Amino acid sequence: MGTIMTTQNTVKVQLVRSPIGTKQSHRDTVRGLGLRKLNSVSELQDTPAVRGMINKIAYLVKVL
Repeated sequence: MGTIMTTQNTVKVQLVRSPIGTKQSHRDTVRGLGLRKLNSVSELQDTPAVRGMINKIAYLVKVL
């Protein structure tokens, strides 16, 4: 079971700023990354698509 996690790289992101007052597409991206409340953390697979989503809302999140 543990080998599955080591073969696939993951990235942890934390919502550090409120998406209130941001573009609707940015709020949708926050939800798409699985982030709900402030300081919530989501562990995602490290794919180019996820990287692009993180770059889009880089001012709202922190990569752990």
